Amino acid sequence: MNVIGVGSERSNGLSRGVIVDIDKAATAIQSAVRQAEEKASIEIKKVIAGVPANLVKVERCRGMIAVGDESKEINNDDVQKVAAAALVQSLPPEREILDVIPDEFVVDDFADIADPRGMVGVRLEMHGTLFTGPKTIIHNTRKAIEKAGLQIEQIVIAPLALSSLVLNDGEQDFGSIIIDMGGGQTTAAVVHDHQLKYTYVDQEGGQYITKDISVVLNTSMENAEKLKRDYGNADSQQANDEVEFPVDVVGQSTPTQISEQYLAEIIEARLEQIFGKVESHLSAIHALDLPGGIVLTGGVAALPGVTDLATQVFGVNVRVFTPSQMGLRHPSFDEALAVIKYQAALSDVTKLVKSALTGDTRSSVALDIADPLMDSASSTPAPQPQQQPAKPTKKQPAKKQDPNQQSASERIRGFFNHFFD
Repeated sequence: MNVIGVGSERSNGLSRGVIVDIDKAATAIQSAVRQAEEKASIEIKKVIAGVPANLVKVERCRGMIAVGDESKEINNDDVQKVAAAALVQSLPPEREILDVIPDEFVVDDFADIADPRGMVGVRLEMHGTLFTGPKTIIHNTRKAIEKAGLQIEQIVIAPLALSSLVLNDGEQDFGSIIIDMGGGQTTAAVVHDHQLKYTYVDQEGGQYITKDISVVLNTSMENAEKLKRDYGNADSQQANDEVEFPVDVVGQSTPTQISEQYLAEIIEARLEQIFGKVESHLSAIHALDLPGGIVLTGGVAALPGVTDLATQVFGVNVRVFTPSQMGLRHPSFDEALAVIKYQAALSDVTKLVKSALTGDTRSSVALDIADPLMDSASSTPAPQPQQQPAKPTKKQPAKKQDPNQQSASERIRGFFNHFFD
């Protein structure tokens, strides 16, 4: 995958990680998309939207259907039907299904099947993982994107996508923790056995650090954000008390000199509070015992010293993930890149299952397994008999066909006859 264009815009219209002003959010989306279009020289019409883990619930789901005749092969329609059966859940009116992931299929008691298409059976089951979330968050996200003139192709839960980008196969298998430190909130996600097991959201993020700097130093939010980016350090022990810089203070005509260590103490106090809350929730479910440790993502993870501070609070191995692609070498781009990579890596059968969420039976993935007797010369299937009452016709004498003009299907059929003879 190559990144050919990047757009970045301040998240106006959001509070604590969720959309609260649809008009402002739509304007921000339009601006970011326009930047990416200009750099990539393409027009963007469809988007993949990442949604936060606020109040997301992870549940097990199971569906079963009768395929019919035991000689009938399982096809795309059967997969969509069994997925639709698994989605029949009694949800509270304020909740909506966000996503569904198939874990395994069962064909006539034969389990652990990844893709049942092409197999023969009379009963098909699907065991999967269901993700539900608040309708308000989902509706506001859809509305803002549509108001920006774009069409949603897929909604992806952000922590689920991040696991496919920032964790390797072993870390996803044995268990790891992802802490996404965004501007509006901090999200902790536990991944084990390649599945999202638990999420916790703390309604404090990078904006709270900026507010703390603004209040303590009596300076504007714009100046506080600039100080955080240019001189900020998450660990006061690493900061230098002798390095000073000017700060424009409200009500004073001359700037005030502030030390790097004093600024670091302000930042460290807020981060210790955030990490402390996350640590208590993770310890309650024994997630910190997982061998994969913690991976930090999000814009706040770019602060120097954040790894050392997190290691002190959590007592496990901590690292920061930074994308290697040109133009994206900052932790704040982790989620956007993860959402794209996650969607691109989905298997055909998973896309079929997800299509049951929208009720769209027209799958964009490849259709049923190709018939080996298909006419390869025209790349189209042989015409099927019409389902209409046949009209009586006069019998015509059979014509002998030139062997050189036999269809591809007849040649293949003849090959198998000779081979097995």
